[in-house]
Amino acid sequence: MSRETSEWLNTKTLIGMTEKRGTAWHYRKDDQGEEPNHYPGFIPVGEVVRRLFNFKAKSAVSMHGEPVSFEDEWNWICPSGQPYVVHLTQAGRQTIYHSESKYDFGVFKSGYESHQFQEWLLTNVAQIVTPAGLAVSTDSLGVTSAGLLRDSAQAWVQIERPDNVTTPEGVEFRSNILAATSHDGSIATQYALVNTVVVCDNTYEDANKEARASGQRFKVRHSKNSKVKLTEARQALRIIVEGADDFAASIAKLCRIDVTTRQFDAFLGEWAPMGKEGAAATRATNKREKLADLYRNDVRVAPWAGTAFGVIQAVNTYNHHYASVANMTRVERNMINAIEGKTAEKGDVARRDLMRVLELV
Repeated sequence: MSRETSEWLNTKTLIGMTEKRGTAWHYRKDDQGEEPNHYPGFIPVGEVVRRLFNFKAKSAVSMHGEPVSFEDEWNWICPSGQPYVVHLTQAGRQTIYHSESKYDFGVFKSGYESHQFQEWLLTNVAQIVTPAGLAVSTDSLGVTSAGLLRDSAQAWVQIERPDNVTTPEGVEFRSNILAATSHDGSIATQYALVNTVVVCDNTYEDANKEARASGQRFKVRHSKNSKVKLTEARQALRIIVEGADDFAASIAKLCRIDVTTRQFDAFLGEWAPMGKEGAAATRATNKREKLADLYRNDVRVAPWAGTAFGVIQAVNTYNHHYASVANMTRVERNMINAIEGKTAEKGDVARRDLMRVLELV
């Protein structure tokens, strides 16, 4: 379950394309408030601004004040007329806060630069995907999801084409640009090209060195004078169309690699080694059993059992839906993994383990 309440997920996240893709897992009509957060088609950009990005992150000097009498030395009077002695508590640092709720996002060095959600997740993305930047008309792209997490400290916007792609192997997927940033320093501003396998709504990356080197992720630091270099960003994300062909080819390659029952069992030993007895052994056993069940019986994975794609799909499904989550919600974890490339890192490990097993067994 998400740490965010059902009411938050049904009012502070927006879900588009429901006529083709249905509602989100967290959909609760009673928690929608005065208006639904689901849209039959693309989410209008104005709705994202009105409902989510209707505030700014503001900066204030970190200060501390003590009430005094008028007979004492003072340097500030509060609105009620009480005199105070105010002094800096952390020189060279600033507090970033929510312009409307006044929620405190944290204290940062003076060089930290807030990236406003509307500018960095909507305006900049629109410039990145202009026809001059990518070989696709902006008329065929739209916002399919957007949301706030952690008391509005984190935000994301997902840009996609309306139609999915189905490979000859029966794998349906869609490519999208996922843009995200934060006001609390938890994640850098990033623009990533990710692919989602529709049958289980997993983020799936062609997790190998060549794919990562091709520039599917573009990062901008929260620093003074930070800005998006549009030429570089466009080059990094130009594969929103071409990437579909590359991803389909990667799926086809994995589907052509046979995996026997013996090889899959050996992979389980690599992926979740038993280790010592006790709790660690129990966790490893449970992990193996869950992955084996996904691989052999789950409709999101079983159609491709007996292939390398089936194995990697089982691992991705486990990581996305069942792996333990610490110090954050599953929604946050999955979003951050997609943006930061951790999905690809985990895919790399699973792919290396599998290929090593296939060579030896």
